[in-house]
Amino acid sequence: MTVGTSGFSIAGYPKAVPTALARRAEKGERIKITLITGASVGDEIDGQLARAGVIARRYPYQSNKSMRDLINDNEIAYVDMHLSQVPFFIKNGYFGKIDVAVIEAIGIDEQGNIIPSTSIGCSNTLVEYAEKVIVEVNMWQPVKLEGIHDVYSPGRIKQTEMIPVVLPNNRVGMPYIRCSPDKIAAVVITEIPDGTASLAKTDENSQKMADYLIKFIEDEVAAGRLPRDLPPIQSGVGNVANAVLGGFQKSNFRNLTVYSEVLQDAVLDLIETERVAFASGTALTLSPERIDEFYKALDMFKHKLFLRPVEISCSPEVVRRLGLIAINTAIEVDLAGNVNSTHIGGDRIMNGIGGSGDFARNAALPVFTTPSTAKNGTISCIVPHVSHVDHTEHDAHVIITEYGLADLRCKTAYERAELLIENCAHPRFRPALREFVARQYAKKGHRHGFAPEDLILWQQAVDEINAAESAPAKPAKAKKKKS
Repeated sequence: MTVGTSGFSIAGYPKAVPTALARRAEKGERIKITLITGASVGDEIDGQLARAGVIARRYPYQSNKSMRDLINDNEIAYVDMHLSQVPFFIKNGYFGKIDVAVIEAIGIDEQGNIIPSTSIGCSNTLVEYAEKVIVEVNMWQPVKLEGIHDVYSPGRIKQTEMIPVVLPNNRVGMPYIRCSPDKIAAVVITEIPDGTASLAKTDENSQKMADYLIKFIEDEVAAGRLPRDLPPIQSGVGNVANAVLGGFQKSNFRNLTVYSEVLQDAVLDLIETERVAFASGTALTLSPERIDEFYKALDMFKHKLFLRPVEISCSPEVVRRLGLIAINTAIEVDLAGNVNSTHIGGDRIMNGIGGSGDFARNAALPVFTTPSTAKNGTISCIVPHVSHVDHTEHDAHVIITEYGLADLRCKTAYERAELLIENCAHPRFRPALREFVARQYAKKGHRHGFAPEDLILWQQAVDEINAAESAPAKPAKAKKKKS
């Protein structure tokens, strides 16, 4: 079967039904499914089902170690996708028939209308196109979440109409997912929390990146390239993204809006301090430490938040119209400005591109942040050539590390390279990067970019840097005393 579930960045996903399915497989029953979700889901789905051998194919994004290991061993067929494309693929039959949709909800009414919990993702599209629907009503999620959702779904081509979102707080849809009662195969009652993880405290490097970002935006406002009342802000997922977005706490900006895919702890903090007036996303992915506080203050928050389908939250049309400042994270950036956000060494998937491509390609100001090094400083994240391209040099306008910021707009390839080396690269790797540029520039008539170079040369340079710094210092020779 092809099975679709709710869930987006480990929020609002079903738990009981996948767990029961994994147990059946563990007892010897042969079960294989194609799994489609909004984005990453908890261990009850991506972990248990992967380890039990249930999942044959997976779309479009994941972040579970068990799932990742099996994908990288080609035991599970995985296709990484732009998240905004998934509902389009479902509607137009690219995945084939959707047999069952399993959707977490806080309630279901007599007409079959499903009230989602902490995420929407592509739940509404899965419900519409699935043959049968199983609803997990999660009693752990408060009923007060009702009303926070804004479910709107464009028609199939050629009946696709304009998405009427011109401000993040425009309500354009319904607070529930429509579903014919005839489709409902079962309603399962659960009380299982979302398996979200704690967020690390903002470290020195993340704070530096946040400071560079705020200073850059202030300078853009002063130069007249951005209005004082900033356009909506989008932020990626994870510790670094949450910390960088939290940098707006120390800024002079007020009345901000957020138009993003995932709303993390920093968004709530900014709402509480009245920096952010309204936030729109497709999932509330809050740390376990923050979730209880959020539910206690839900009456205040629910009038300042919308959860929308990923088809709307990551819509290229809406992103372009709103003129977003998009802030996402990179694994590595090359000297031309290409960004890798998905693969290690070009052949090992981490999580996936998620919505970052939807935002970077269409935002007014796409920004990527990354630490300058990885693996305890032994690997440079600014490299001659990325091992895998997710965002081309045309879609990355600003790169930020803890060492500085490179504004790549309107710059030639060699101007971009100089900015990235001198402003963003770790000082210990700058000489090797400069040598690479010098070798490339020595080729007359070939100076519009950087031709592929044998990766062995770069790896040799990195090995020599690490070996030189790890070698024991030679003892100083004792001076001979004068007689």
